[in-house]
Amino acid sequence: MYYELATMTLPFGTAGQAATHVQTYTTAPEAGGELLGCWFTDIGQLNQMIVLRGFADLGALQTERARTQKSADPFGCGGIFQSLEQHSYQGFPWMKPVRPSAESGIRGPVYEIRTYGIKTGGVQATIDLWEQYVPPREALSPCVVAMVALDGPLRFTNIWSYPTLDARSKARADAVVQGIWPPKGGPAHLTTNMVSTIALPTAVSPLK
Repeated sequence: MYYELATMTLPFGTAGQAATHVQTYTTAPEAGGELLGCWFTDIGQLNQMIVLRGFADLGALQTERARTQKSADPFGCGGIFQSLEQHSYQGFPWMKPVRPSAESGIRGPVYEIRTYGIKTGGVQATIDLWEQYVPPREALSPCVVAMVALDGPLRFTNIWSYPTLDARSKARADAVVQGIWPPKGGPAHLTTNMVSTIALPTAVSPLK
């Protein structure tokens, strides 16, 4: 499964309007892919809308990227956003495709979006370790997706869902106490370039 993670920086007070336009743009007849998540940042870099879309293959992702690049009004927000970034990803091959909350049962409303730099040669080792360690870790909280970037610096992004911030703190602490997270040996393959964002779903987000 392939994914696009788009980030728009918005003027204060425009999130609701932008979310409505994102839904219209991503569900239009000519649109490719599937809208999966539409979040607004709460902790981290603020005033950002993060949009996750899924694609069955790389060609479909590239076709939709071209549509956005050629659009005079990308995401229907060309007259609103101050900046737009789009990044392409491939899901870890052993992970199930991301599905909306209505199908998967995964829901927040607190979503943590974490991006880690990967050292040269560390991609496959990271994928293998996560395949081993994510199942016991998911007994504490679900991993929405883990995916390797196809463009830009070598890195991967993982998204986790929690009912509350307190539940996030407890799950992370319990995982350390139980020795099931982080994956043993995993940090050796990562750089110190790590970013974490807490985001909440907008009204149009299929991941609630």
